Amino acid sequence: MKIPGRFLTILSIVAFLVLGTAYGQDLTEREKEMRALIERLEQRVDQLERSNEEAKPSPELDRRVQELEDKTVNIEPAKDSDFRVYWKEGLRLDSRDGAFKLKFGGRIMNDWAFFSEDSDLKAAFGNIEDGTEFRRARLYISGDIYERVMFKAQYDFAGGDADFKDMYIGFKKLPGVGNLKIGHVKEPFGLEELTSSKYITFMERSLTSPFTPGRNTGLLLYNHALDQRLTWAAGVFQDADGFGDGTADGNFSVTGRVTGLPWYKDKGEKLLHLGLSLSHRDIDETVRFRERPEAHLSSVRFVDTASFAADEEFRLGAEAAVVRGPFSAQAEYMQSSVDADGTSDKDFAAYYVMGSYFLTGEHRAYKPSAGAFSRVKPKRNFTFGGENRGWGAWELGLRYSSIDLDDGTIEGGEQEDITLGLNWHLNPNVRIMWNYIHADVDHALYDGDADILQTRFQVDF
Repeated sequence: MKIPGRFLTILSIVAFLVLGTAYGQDLTEREKEMRALIERLEQRVDQLERSNEEAKPSPELDRRVQELEDKTVNIEPAKDSDFRVYWKEGLRLDSRDGAFKLKFGGRIMNDWAFFSEDSDLKAAFGNIEDGTEFRRARLYISGDIYERVMFKAQYDFAGGDADFKDMYIGFKKLPGVGNLKIGHVKEPFGLEELTSSKYITFMERSLTSPFTPGRNTGLLLYNHALDQRLTWAAGVFQDADGFGDGTADGNFSVTGRVTGLPWYKDKGEKLLHLGLSLSHRDIDETVRFRERPEAHLSSVRFVDTASFAADEEFRLGAEAAVVRGPFSAQAEYMQSSVDADGTSDKDFAAYYVMGSYFLTGEHRAYKPSAGAFSRVKPKRNFTFGGENRGWGAWELGLRYSSIDLDDGTIEGGEQEDITLGLNWHLNPNVRIMWNYIHADVDHALYDGDADILQTRFQVDF
C-alpha cells in the first residue's frame, strides 16, 4: 500500500508544479506547502500500514465465514414444483408455479339441547330427553391439479361412522360451459341449504329442509356471468346414501338454480339477492316428508306424511335476501307437487322469514360466485388483553318458519317455529351459538307446544 500511495503523491506534486509554472506562480512558497503535504501523507500511510500489520487473524471468524459460504453454495434455487405452505382460514399448500393447490380443513360442532313440551305432545311422543352430540365432525382435503382439475374428499365422523359429504372430481373453466363436478355434491336448490353449515345464522336450517334435496351423486354444471352478478347451476342426480351409493329403477332428478344481484355495493356490505330453484324428481316407489322442530337432538318429528306411493315430484323454491350494513333479512318459499298413485296430486309447502343484526357493526359476508353467504370476519377478534383486545362479533337473529304437510288423505300436520338466536363469533374460525325455539304443532291426532334451548360450540378451518 505504501508504494502506490507515494507514487500518487509524486504524481500530484508534479502536476501541481507544472500547473504552477504554466501560470507563472511563485514556486518557493508552493514548494514549502508541498513538502508539508508530503510529510502528512507519509505519516498517514505509515499509520495505516502499522494497523494492518498489527491486525491478527481470527480462526473463529474464518470458520463462521466458511460455514456461511458452504451453506450458500448448497442452497438450491426454488423450483416451480416446490410447495409454499401457509394459513388462510385453513392449511394450504400451493406449488410455486400455481399448477397444484391443496387445502386441508375440517369442522367440529358440539351441541347441547334441553326440551320442554306440553302434556299433549308428551302423551303423543313421550318425554323428549335432553342431550348432547357432535352434530358435525368433519375432515377434508381439496385442491386443484394442473390448474383445471379439482377434487374434494370430505368425511363426516359424527354418529360413529365416516359418511361422505362432498366427494367429487371436477373440471374448471370448460369452454362454453364453465365448471363441472362429478360425484357426491349438493343439488343446486335453495339459499339456506347452499350456505354452508359453518355460516348459517341459526344452529339448524328452517322447516323448509324436507324440500331441499341436499347431497346426491351426479353431474353438476355451474358458472357465473355479468361480473358475478348472475349465477346458474344445473345437474342430473340419483338419490344416494351417506356413502354416495344409489341403486333403483328410477330416483333420478334434474335440478337447477339461478340467482341474481340487482344491487351490490361496498364489497357486499349492501346487496339484494334473488333466486329461483326447480327440481323434477322421478320416484321409484314411495316418497315421504317429515321434519324435526329445528333441533337435531330431538328424538321425534312432529310433522310426518309417512310413506305414500308416487311416480314423480316437482319442487319449486323462491329466495330473496337483503344486506344493509349490520342488518340483513332473508326469506324462502318452497313447494312440492307430488303425482301420487291412484289419487290426485298432493301439494305441500314451507317457508321462512328471518333477520339478523350485528351489535358490533359487522355484516353478513356474501360470495357472489356461489350465490350464497360465507364466513363472518369480526372487526376485532376476541382477545383478553393487549392493544388489540376485542370482543369478537355479536349477532342477534330472529326467524319464523312454517310447514304444511296436509293435503287430502295425507295428514302430515302443520308446524310453526319461532327461533331466537345469539351468535358470538370469537374470530373467523370459532363461534358459540345459543338458540331458543318455540314450536307450535297442529295435527289431526294431536297438537301442542314445545320449547327448546340449545347451544353449539363450533370451530372450523
